[in-house]
Amino acid sequence: MASSQVGFLVPLNKRLEKENSLPECPISEGDNVIGRHIVSVTDKRLSRKHIILSASSSDGSADLFVKGMNPVVVNSGGQRNILHFGEKATLKNGDVLELIPGSHYFKYVALCSLRNSDVSKGNTGGCENSDVRVGRKRAREHLNSQVSVEHSMVEHGGGRKVKPSINNANAVSKEQSLSVSKNIEEQLGHFHVADDKLPLTFRLMKVRGLPEWANTSCVSIDDVIEGDVLVAVLSNYMVDIDWLLSACPLLRKVPHVLVVHGESDGTVEYMKRNKPSNWILHKPPLPISYGTHHSKAMLLVYSRGVRVIVHTANLINVDWNNKSQGLWMQDFPWKDQNGTNKGCPFESDLIYYLQALKLPEFSVDFPALGRLKIDYSFFKKFDYGTAAVRLIASVPGYHSGSNLKKWGHMKLRSVLEKCTFEEEFRKSPLVYQFSSLGSLDEKWMTELRTSMSSGVCADKSPLGLGEPLIIWPSVEDVRWSLEGYAAGNAIPSPLKNVEKEFLKSYWAKWKATHSGRCRAMPHIKTFVRYKGQNLAWFLLTSANLSKAAWGALQKNSSQLMIRSYELGVLFLPTVITNGSRFSCTDAKGTQTDTRGSVVNYESRKTKLVTLTWQRREDDDSDSEIVPLPVPYELPPKLYSSEDIPWSWDRQYRQKDVYGQVWPRQVKLYSAQDA
Repeated sequence: MASSQVGFLVPLNKRLEKENSLPECPISEGDNVIGRHIVSVTDKRLSRKHIILSASSSDGSADLFVKGMNPVVVNSGGQRNILHFGEKATLKNGDVLELIPGSHYFKYVALCSLRNSDVSKGNTGGCENSDVRVGRKRAREHLNSQVSVEHSMVEHGGGRKVKPSINNANAVSKEQSLSVSKNIEEQLGHFHVADDKLPLTFRLMKVRGLPEWANTSCVSIDDVIEGDVLVAVLSNYMVDIDWLLSACPLLRKVPHVLVVHGESDGTVEYMKRNKPSNWILHKPPLPISYGTHHSKAMLLVYSRGVRVIVHTANLINVDWNNKSQGLWMQDFPWKDQNGTNKGCPFESDLIYYLQALKLPEFSVDFPALGRLKIDYSFFKKFDYGTAAVRLIASVPGYHSGSNLKKWGHMKLRSVLEKCTFEEEFRKSPLVYQFSSLGSLDEKWMTELRTSMSSGVCADKSPLGLGEPLIIWPSVEDVRWSLEGYAAGNAIPSPLKNVEKEFLKSYWAKWKATHSGRCRAMPHIKTFVRYKGQNLAWFLLTSANLSKAAWGALQKNSSQLMIRSYELGVLFLPTVITNGSRFSCTDAKGTQTDTRGSVVNYESRKTKLVTLTWQRREDDDSDSEIVPLPVPYELPPKLYSSEDIPWSWDRQYRQKDVYGQVWPRQVKLYSAQDA
């Protein structure tokens, strides 16, 4: 053996016995790149540079650094630790690696340990001595465990969550009435929803550069803006008109396009100069200072009906290609002009919101209906009776009286108050996940928590207050992200907002292994109440965690002040009808009468779950299981003492994946000088 060699990796089978069909991999002093070349079968989950082992001849240890997109497992001292991209660990003699969790096992053997032991008896690599047999037994126990410690947490009274020990893990699983997958990696690759069930869930947006499985059932802009669109209303905060037309050329053919935006100054002037002549630009009124038009939605009108889309991405390149984002959509038919449709809550909420935008009016000739005026009331002409979600919107103003619970967190409170939830959600935790943090105080956090904890159990008693955690990227998350520090430009929270002492107990990590999005920084905004992998409700929204977005109560809670426009969709356990699917663009999935409600239906109650949920053997429920592709892991893992929450106005001198430091210039628009 070369004098510089420190040790070697011994290939093992799943019984943790030496695998003779594979050669041992020598580990030399210094950096050793380990990847797919050391396994016999091509596995695209393994990167060419999957891990780096920096070995030391002094004690035989090796520092492990994860470079690949998929996680690595280190079995050491009876503990099974999952490491994600950018994370480190120290390997000691006898530790067992899983290069992919549950696959590609290798035992690290240090040469110094062989020199100090009796190697004359033919124990190749020390693989069959008593210590190894004990280690193998322990590792096998962990591999067969029904609950991963990484993803199981106990609720400790009314306080924060803590990890359970191995001994009580199964008891915790039974107590929480859930079953967690032994291997949650790549769960998004198994996410397939029938077309008629798509409105019941949402989809993540495609991210450039991710493995194929991580974009399964995900969408891009040209997946949702399709077909013969007659009128398009595009609502957003930032709009890169050059990118939009190149990413979705179909928009050039749409006869009437209304862009409702939040841009100002030079960008608006650039848009006016470069937009197609049939496009109308509109910025809604902002009566209170520091407000924005922040909602992200689309209304696409077809000859058959209307497509309603609510999502989280600005109309710019990086938002639709590099970040974790979410999108919901549903198609609705025209109302029967001879019928007596009385509307529904979804319709009322939509019309109230569109009315608040003060949209400009224009007229359109429809093939079968003649010339119609397009304004907020036009959208009453569609039948929203099958809507699978509730709309939760914010509009700026001072709201009181009958309008107190019409917008913001008070709207969410009023909807949840009318809902009955399963007993398991009593005092269950909350998660707030977003991409911009406002200037908050403990009083307002209690106010929001009260709204988010609303709802009753079957006996009509309140669910009780949930304990919230905030999922927020750390500095290291941003530094090692797909965009490097540039991703932090879309997480625009200053240090003065982030460093508040009371927030320290809220911070939880952005971990998105099962969706492949650990390195795709979140621009998605979600709020959820959950227990294990079961969801009481889930909100996908444009609203960040701020008083401007959600509103703040004033005047002894008789008035709600909101600064900005926001829009979100609330998923609730509800009774659904299984029947024919309506589509504006696919005649095959639509009933013969395109102006009526869905027919041939059967009612079933829904149960909302994450992608890592598994049905228990004793679960005989006949509920319709609705998987929601929540991109991050639940329960969240709390920050360690070494994690620092990202703030965008600090200097970071440790270079990112592109060799850059922060701050630096970030290009967001095709014409950056716009």
